[in-house]
Amino acid sequence: MTTRHTIVPVLTALLCAVASAEEPKLPSVELREELAARRVDVTVDGKPFTAYIWPERLKKPVLYPIRTAQGTLVTRGFPLDPRPGERVDHPHHVGFWFNYGDVNGVDFWQNSDALPAEQQAKMGHILHRRVVSATGGKGRGELVVEADWLMPDGTTALSERTRFVFQADGASRGIERTTELTAQAQTVRFPDNKEGTIGMRVARALEEPSDKPEVFTDAAGKPTAVPALNNAGVNGLYTSSEGITGGAVWGTRGRWMALAGKVEGEDVVLLMVDHPKNPGYPTYWHARGYGLFAANPLGQAALSNGKQTLNFALAPGQSATFRYLLELLPGPFSKQRAEQVAAAFAK
Repeated sequence: MTTRHTIVPVLTALLCAVASAEEPKLPSVELREELAARRVDVTVDGKPFTAYIWPERLKKPVLYPIRTAQGTLVTRGFPLDPRPGERVDHPHHVGFWFNYGDVNGVDFWQNSDALPAEQQAKMGHILHRRVVSATGGKGRGELVVEADWLMPDGTTALSERTRFVFQADGASRGIERTTELTAQAQTVRFPDNKEGTIGMRVARALEEPSDKPEVFTDAAGKPTAVPALNNAGVNGLYTSSEGITGGAVWGTRGRWMALAGKVEGEDVVLLMVDHPKNPGYPTYWHARGYGLFAANPLGQAALSNGKQTLNFALAPGQSATFRYLLELLPGPFSKQRAEQVAAAFAK
């Protein structure tokens, strides 16, 4: 004879087992500080996801490289780790970064060790100061860092505090970046400029196919030739929240932008999401078919052909916060999924 006292524990155990089976097991996100090597590595269940790095040769800290849940690289290797068949233009396009082309008249975007020393001396650079905290956990890790935006004379125009949240489940990866910029002794002006603001340089396969060489001109009027390459395996396609696709997304506004394609046999979707509280929302997109994937809320006049202007500025001691999400999702691209991610991020 079974009593009520034996039934209750059995039912409880069964309910717990069912609940446990329904809850997905989240992988372990770990952050390992390698300060002597000037990096913080981010792993998921022991496998590489990305790293926050600040090598001396770079003029800004970046996340590099970035991998999908299957381990596929979605960032370009050049100039740190060149791969066969890649473009070798724009050596300042490294990994996933945040900076701007005109800060009180100084270019922080295009500085790189590929420039002559006398030209580098006229540009700004972002100096990593310290790792405030680095913590891991189930499905989530967090990194807080501080940096200074240094002018050519060594003075600090802006102090930066950035929080990265690294997210992982069985099929996807996410990077949420929240950056607070605070003006120091002087007013800091960000005149509308094409070169900005949060960007990444993607792997060759995620570029859009191109059968002709192109020339792109920077804010100073300096041209950069981008040669036509073998298009084998090159299949990237942009889609904006407003339904615009391909190269037509450049200079348009949108709440989010997706870049989808097949990389090494894996269907990949890179989804970059703007936040409603950001300056300049919804952002303009500085997204190029040759592999630059950037959101630029501050360059409105440059990206709208003068139809919109912003000329953002911060008074001494004033701060502004910029928050973005980069999701690495399994393909193919789904607008419904993109809207769901964007809605969750907006909350």
